[in-house]
Amino acid sequence: MKLHEISQAPFIREMCEATSQLWVYGWAERNGGNISYRLPQEEVRYYLNTDQIKKTVALDFTVKSLAGELFLVSGSGKYFKNIYKNPADSLAIIRINAKGDKYELLWGLEGGDLPTSELASHLQCHAVRLAQDPAHRVILHTHATAISAMTFIHDLDELKFTKTLWQMITECLVVFPDGVSVVPWMVAGTRQLGTASAEKMQHARIVVWPHHGIMGAGQTMDDAFGLVETAEKAAKIYLEISSTRQEIKQRISDQQLLDLAKKFHVKPKAGVLLEEGEQND
Repeated sequence: MKLHEISQAPFIREMCEATSQLWVYGWAERNGGNISYRLPQEEVRYYLNTDQIKKTVALDFTVKSLAGELFLVSGSGKYFKNIYKNPADSLAIIRINAKGDKYELLWGLEGGDLPTSELASHLQCHAVRLAQDPAHRVILHTHATAISAMTFIHDLDELKFTKTLWQMITECLVVFPDGVSVVPWMVAGTRQLGTASAEKMQHARIVVWPHHGIMGAGQTMDDAFGLVETAEKAAKIYLEISSTRQEIKQRISDQQLLDLAKKFHVKPKAGVLLEEGEQND
């Protein structure tokens, strides 16, 4: 079968568009941020001979549940603003081996570089989200400005953090009824951060990394990107309100949020909202 030009593959173009937009938003300064995109074999086979392995690299963890899975990932040290210029230098298509303890480089990183330094976080989160949702495909990590700023002045209790975001824009509860999870500050690029993020992804598609950024999961690139955009806009509104130093005179109430959930047939994260008649401790 004749292979098509891989630079024109929809998944490559989507990745280029997403990374460029993240840079335009100011969330991917220098080489900040990373994305991984699970690719079905049937999509890739028109553009790449997956029998040709460029090299095999050992992982310092095991993800047996991802054995045989293909991922398009951003490279370590790569600037998102430049990816569209030469995707083959900045991106990679990798496959997890049968034991789940190595990855096979099938395409990309032509300069001999490595996949994102957050590969541990990405793969562990993919494994968890796939167990929750078989249609899951994307993990996106970016240095969203307002979310990061919010972690300096807001209580990091994830129920309180979730409620504040839900109360900033009516759409938030509809877009992420599962709320947000928050991990403690941890050293970037470590297996420990990956494990902690994956544990949190069992319960929410958004994980906040205090003083660092945000990680979002989705079934499509638009899904994951839109999830992060919505949380980031809510955080920006919160910061703008906080900067006025004025008392909040009205807000979306718990009951209004419950009414919203009923209208849009979503189930709010447990423990965030008070049902009618309940009182705070």
